[in-house]
Amino acid sequence: MLKKFEVKDMNLAPEGQSVIRWAETHMPVLMRIRARFRKERPLKGVQIGATLHVTKETAVLIRTLTMGGAEVALSGSNPLSTQDEVAAALVEDGVHVYAWRGQTSEDYYNCINNVIKHGPRIIHDDGADIITIIHEKTPHQVKDVIIALEETTTGVVRLKAMEKQGNLMFPVIAVNNAQTKRFFDNRYGTGQSTIEAILRSTGILLAGKTFVVAGYGWCSRGIAMRAKGMGASVIVTEIDPVKALEAKMDGFVVKRMKDAAELGDIFVTATGSIKAICGEHMKKMKDGAILANSGHFNVEIWLPDLETLSKSKTTILPNVEQYTLKNGRKLYLLGEGRLVNLVCADGHPSDVMDMSFANQALCAEYAVEHEGELSNKVYDVPEEIDRTVAKLKLEAMDVYIDSPTEEQKKYLEGWKLGT
Repeated sequence: MLKKFEVKDMNLAPEGQSVIRWAETHMPVLMRIRARFRKERPLKGVQIGATLHVTKETAVLIRTLTMGGAEVALSGSNPLSTQDEVAAALVEDGVHVYAWRGQTSEDYYNCINNVIKHGPRIIHDDGADIITIIHEKTPHQVKDVIIALEETTTGVVRLKAMEKQGNLMFPVIAVNNAQTKRFFDNRYGTGQSTIEAILRSTGILLAGKTFVVAGYGWCSRGIAMRAKGMGASVIVTEIDPVKALEAKMDGFVVKRMKDAAELGDIFVTATGSIKAICGEHMKKMKDGAILANSGHFNVEIWLPDLETLSKSKTTILPNVEQYTLKNGRKLYLLGEGRLVNLVCADGHPSDVMDMSFANQALCAEYAVEHEGELSNKVYDVPEEIDRTVAKLKLEAMDVYIDSPTEEQKKYLEGWKLGT
């Protein structure tokens, strides 16, 4: 029999309610959408299945969806990212939550399967795990899914591969690709929260350190920018020549990882790929080098190589493991190589998740309005939604911009006027 929920401790609910209220005060766009949803109930009767990081910011989104009329089942999208007090508070709100911090791999997938058993018609995903599991394990359910909404770069990459291979069985909106998501959440959110996680878990001084960032996508740009702002000397590694050129022109040193490995004091991966740091790099690293991952899955720092190269492993601080290599050097891994900003800190600030989750809420409404109209493809967020989120955020920040005059509109829409 399917349990209505499974969380660590319901006694934590009052604490969870408190932190959710704090997040709500910093998410004005989503709160404005919620006020409208409460009146219009655009999601009435819709079953939503979500696999997202169970944080206070996610809770603000989930409450918005339920006030729009949806019934929601939620599991975590990382075994170590759930805030247990938030999970308990959402259960108290009537959400079917299957998540707790410190899950085993088996627990993690069992919780996703519990969400699937609720028969979701709209899916909110972060990493594409629930989407791929429905395709592989319960394909009879794909016909019931109106749409899926994918939150992160890694998930979009997986889903684009499914589309290319002809395996995608329902439409997906890549929320990650919204300008009001990736330009802000990925850059400013990841940049700040990654640095916060490193400082919280280690207490080190960044000024004067050599900080190596693997990748130069939007997340990595934010990390490199914030590390530089803290006084670190930043090296960027890349496989894409255009991104490498951009990093160089942004003022960063660009090197191959095998060369940067000898120089770095701190290494952070955010590539969305596998083995960004592996054994050949670890062998060259300084004694005392710190390794952290800000990519979605724990495959960017290749842990099998780290285990093979080590003669011992000790937990030296909460979320800090000391690996003593056979060559005598020590490397320090943060958060088990998982998403460091959620394992070692609280994730992105509420202010920036406001825009990401506003896109999620409005795309859910869009899905209901356009049910049956979309093909089995990966779509970008509709431009009108992206622009609406930007306008609402500016209004909430008390920022007002000009509107084009009729003369300017005519000029921009024409072609006859030149020099």
